[in-house]
Amino acid sequence: MPAFLRWILRLAPANPIAVRLVQNGSRRSRHMYIRSAYLALLVLVMLWALLVQTGGGGSASFRTLAEAGASTFTYVAYLQIFLICVLSPVFMAGAIAQEASPRTWEVLLTTPLGRLQIVLGNLLGRLFFVLALLFASLPLFALTQYFGGVPGSSIFASYLVAAAAALLVGAIAIALAVSRIAGRRAVFTFYVAVVTYLGVTYGLDAWLRTRGLGAGPAGSGVTWLTGLNPFLALDALLNPTTNPSADRGTLSGLSAFMLEAPVRAWVTISTVLSLGLIAASTLTVRTGGLAKRAKEGRKLPWYRKMLGLSGGVESEDGQTFRPPRQVWQNPIAWREAAARNATLARIIARWSFIVLGIALALVVIIAYDTSAINATDYRLALLVIVLVELAVTTLVAINMSATAISREREDGTLDLLLTTPVTPGEYLGGKMRGLVAYLLPMIAVPVVTMLLAGAHALIGGLSQPDNAQVPAGAVLSGTMIPVVLPEAGLLLALSAAPFMALCVMIGLHWSLKSKGAIASVVGAVIVAAIVAAVVGGCGFNAGRSIPAVGPALLGLSPFATGLALVEPVDAMYETVTTSGTNGLLTARVALLIGAASSAGIHLAAVWALHSQMVKRFDMTVRKLAGTS
Repeated sequence: MPAFLRWILRLAPANPIAVRLVQNGSRRSRHMYIRSAYLALLVLVMLWALLVQTGGGGSASFRTLAEAGASTFTYVAYLQIFLICVLSPVFMAGAIAQEASPRTWEVLLTTPLGRLQIVLGNLLGRLFFVLALLFASLPLFALTQYFGGVPGSSIFASYLVAAAAALLVGAIAIALAVSRIAGRRAVFTFYVAVVTYLGVTYGLDAWLRTRGLGAGPAGSGVTWLTGLNPFLALDALLNPTTNPSADRGTLSGLSAFMLEAPVRAWVTISTVLSLGLIAASTLTVRTGGLAKRAKEGRKLPWYRKMLGLSGGVESEDGQTFRPPRQVWQNPIAWREAAARNATLARIIARWSFIVLGIALALVVIIAYDTSAINATDYRLALLVIVLVELAVTTLVAINMSATAISREREDGTLDLLLTTPVTPGEYLGGKMRGLVAYLLPMIAVPVVTMLLAGAHALIGGLSQPDNAQVPAGAVLSGTMIPVVLPEAGLLLALSAAPFMALCVMIGLHWSLKSKGAIASVVGAVIVAAIVAAVVGGCGFNAGRSIPAVGPALLGLSPFATGLALVEPVDAMYETVTTSGTNGLLTARVALLIGAASSAGIHLAAVWALHSQMVKRFDMTVRKLAGTS
């Protein structure tokens, strides 16, 4: 066999690291469950979409079947991109977590493996499972060909978009692992970064389209951001009528690359970035990465003393002691709430989120009140801000709760706590109370944003009274509606706070039953993402198509509730348009009932999970005793 061919085989197919990862991962039941759940969800969504589009009847015309096939393919393609963005960090978490165990790298670097073999072995070995998910769903997409309406090129193009997204996520994970600047919580940073990036680029793209700065006849098509977001690129591929690209040959240079073929732009840019990250990782893998940990001196930094973060106070004889602190009645709750502010980085991150969120809300409201932006841009900005803030807060809640118990199991703190008189109920209840207390200021950011917007609409604006209401459109024959429902802040608080408490309880549940922090974070994020997507998606569809009851179902998810508060006509279309002059009032009352009911449902689920965890606490802890 030629030497060059042997070198190629050692890089990818016969790479010992990739072979080991694939063999070990294939034996894990968790991976099998993930693959099964992935395909089951795609099948259910496909069946549901087909039944809805065809009316569930026994016969349908060929045109109806073609439209149903095209619509079904669109739903499943969007869902696949979403699941790939959620599941890619799951399979790449092991690479990120290697920094937490530096001895793994020390042993690996003593082997005769080359730098490129180490990087590609870790990347391809873990990326194999993501690509396996894509290929496993190919027969499902092929079924849509029987109905017509879906060109084969669109199917393969959607797979290219998803594969490019998975490759980029994998390359970032390997770069973090090689640089050794990321720890076990980097998986959480992955999710926050992905959600924030997708939300911001989507909102900016929509704003550019409303301002006529995109492609197409009216400037409402593809923008420069479309090729930088996989969802936007997929939307340009599947909806060329509503999101048109620039005509081929009308532009030149970089404009033609970004505006004429956004799918090609996304695949090319993500692939080039991935190759660049792989090259950087290859160059730094044997030089110790980028981590440079400075040794701490005896004296504490000035900022820790100023913020009350010092580990102790030095007495006259030179010894250090910790001053007494006043704790809550439940010490576990106090510890969870106080320990989260133990570092300067956490304090800055938390309060930056709060201050920037409120400041951004004020800027948008003032800009609309002074007519610097129109009602469409105002609503879009509010919607993007609130949804991104809710998503980030949800991910923070899941990450903190999912590591609250598993982290203590890993460092041995849990063994010490079990020797104290603290009962399982006090321990779990304290965890939840402390985490929710820490999250309350973050939950308040989107709530205050909607409170300010609702109050502005209620008083009729500040400088221009006509900015309180906008035309509802042709569906209501010129009826004026509030630009934002005045009760927006109250309803969002009623829906968001219990939902966050449920997310915390889900995270604690996975943290209790998982061996390590990575597994608990991954499991909690997947469960919460699937529940939020299913409940929010079903609630949105019901809100649009079912009178009276539909708006109530919107209250089950804070994300759907936020959409209904900003876009009441679009989110509650059937109720608003078929109930006469009282249609909007009926929808608002139903939304209030739904938000109140969802609060009760979420709190009942929290109580049920807490009771179940208390009953199984001793057995679960004993079962996982000694694991890490």
